[in-house]
Amino acid sequence: MSMVEALGRIQSIEASLQQLAERSSAAASSAAAASASSASSSSLAASAGAAPFAAALSSAMGTSGAASVLSAVGSTTPIQGSAATATGGGGATGDAVVAAARKYIGVPYVWGGTNPSVGMDCSGFVQRVFKDLGVELPRVVSDQMQKGTPVASLAEAKPGDLLVSYGGEHISIYLGNGKAIDAPVPGQTIQIRDAWEKYSNLTSIRRIVPAGGA
Repeated sequence: MSMVEALGRIQSIEASLQQLAERSSAAASSAAAASASSASSSSLAASAGAAPFAAALSSAMGTSGAASVLSAVGSTTPIQGSAATATGGGGATGDAVVAAARKYIGVPYVWGGTNPSVGMDCSGFVQRVFKDLGVELPRVVSDQMQKGTPVASLAEAKPGDLLVSYGGEHISIYLGNGKAIDAPVPGQTIQIRDAWEKYSNLTSIRRIVPAGGA
């Protein structure tokens, strides 16, 4: 092989090596770009999925439990929501019933009424008083007289107990000392009067909440 041929072969080999080097570099750059893109996509996916995950976890475990778990795994997504508020008048007492009832003295009797700004009947008044304390009672006397626990006699009644008379036709709230508060009849207003009715026709006494104060 002449010197000229040898030089030509060397140049050809160098050119091939250069092409290989360029291809290798391009492949490496492409792989790096793909890796960066994948990492970015994963980060975005994780970010997008964090809020739904937090909401689902909060719903399943409650806010405090979810917060603890997410804190442990390093989540920075805030959890929305609050603890459920208990209802049902668990803290209501007979004295609280009496205080709530007294606020409605002077409201007119309206048959079928449940709105103190317009007027209330006897069972509407009782329902409203207990509702003010977070205790749900039915609308009519016949259903109200089935709630709570029975009290044997007026002598054993405590402030806040319900006094049912005339076979379930009327209901009032006992105040103690032989007095009660009720919405009596059309033409009159909610008032305090003797606990026993005109004919002493006391049908039932029911205790809805514990007697006494807090």
